[in-house]
Amino acid sequence: MRKVDMRTIPWLSFLYLLCFLDRTSIGNAKLYNMEAELGITDTQYLICLTIFFISYALFEVPSNVVLKRLKPSVWLSMLMVLWGIMMTVQGLVHNYSGLLVMRWMLGAFEAGLFPGVTYYLSCWYKRSEFGIRAAIFFSAATISGAFGGLLAVGIAKMNGLGGKPAWAWIFIIEGLVTIVAGAVSYWIIVDFPDNATFLTEAERTVVIRRLQGDAQFSAAGEKMQWRHIKKALTEWKTYLAMVVYAGIDMPLYAFALFLPSIINHVRYSATKANLLTVPVYALACISTCLVGFLADRHGNRGMFNFVLLSIAAVGYIILIVSRDAALSYFAVFLSACGIYPCIRDAWMSNNSEGTYKRSVALAMVISWGNLQGAVSSNVYRANQTPWYPLGHELVLMYIGTGLIATATFRFLLKRENARRDRGERDEIIEGHEGGFEVNGRFASVDDARREKGDQWSGYRYTL
Repeated sequence: MRKVDMRTIPWLSFLYLLCFLDRTSIGNAKLYNMEAELGITDTQYLICLTIFFISYALFEVPSNVVLKRLKPSVWLSMLMVLWGIMMTVQGLVHNYSGLLVMRWMLGAFEAGLFPGVTYYLSCWYKRSEFGIRAAIFFSAATISGAFGGLLAVGIAKMNGLGGKPAWAWIFIIEGLVTIVAGAVSYWIIVDFPDNATFLTEAERTVVIRRLQGDAQFSAAGEKMQWRHIKKALTEWKTYLAMVVYAGIDMPLYAFALFLPSIINHVRYSATKANLLTVPVYALACISTCLVGFLADRHGNRGMFNFVLLSIAAVGYIILIVSRDAALSYFAVFLSACGIYPCIRDAWMSNNSEGTYKRSVALAMVISWGNLQGAVSSNVYRANQTPWYPLGHELVLMYIGTGLIATATFRFLLKRENARRDRGERDEIIEGHEGGFEVNGRFASVDDARREKGDQWSGYRYTL
């Protein structure tokens, strides 16, 4: 799979780096007098953060359906060019209403990348291989955090150039880079295994058979049918995974959007605060890749999540009680190493079979998690500086919810696997003994696999 890795992971990770950089750079730009120069209040700034996540969440599910109908090389490239334009124009606005509109449009066009790539990668890799690839892809978010701080410091030196302030140049430069990357992505992004032109016919066959041997029976292609989407909409796994995802994503966005401000208000200047975010994100990147590798190797994704969320909880408890800058800075390291490596999309993807069903389920889970960004955008208020006790307490509450949902999800998956081991979910297969009518009657085992997906009795959920 090295040939596939080289054609998918590096470039997609770079695109997500740009995506996360574009959505969170407003936190860096804020430190360079953006609010004062646009004449906006703290409440208006928080509304601008919030509206991004509303449009982002609204467009994730339809985007994933379109992605399956179109080629990834076409759809993802087009989205990138469009959000790059929105990002660039964001640096040209002069008032609150202009910034608000641009944040809405940015969220709408960025919505398709993360759920789209997550689903796309799940169509290429076995369940035991997916975690590390997803972790490497998502680690781009931590790299963007580190790179964003450094980039903001560098771009800030352009203050006054062309009559534009430092904060505007941050948006303009990052937006132009995204436009260029989106344009060339059309020729770099490869499509799904059944029609990937960079592989020979024999190589495509090998990739598809590997996936089918991993209980991904729809890998050879699946026609769009509403019953597949209905399965995603009606399964308990989808909704419980949404709670797990929310318990991780709200802390993630709160951390990413406000880390520079948290460090800035505790003691440090804007430039020093941006620079001090770099080692935090560097450690989070290493942790994310390490956890992805270990989870693929040993399984037990739910247990990894439980431990990681517990570490994040310790970090936020320290942030709540600490009134010392050095101790608080140590706590953000703990929090980052607990939040960023959490396994979210890989766990849900591993437990959903059927290309359209997985596409919709992943988009639902990710969109609900990202909608929590609207909450996280409003928890750190200016009147709570410098220690932000209320914001930290609300983040800790979400982490607690994530812990409970993770334990529940793992317990129910384990119980379902046990029922299948005991034969309680066996179907009636013509020519074979055993099975129960309530589980369905099929002409062959292959028919049962194709029709039932992950509800087939031979399918085992990843814990």
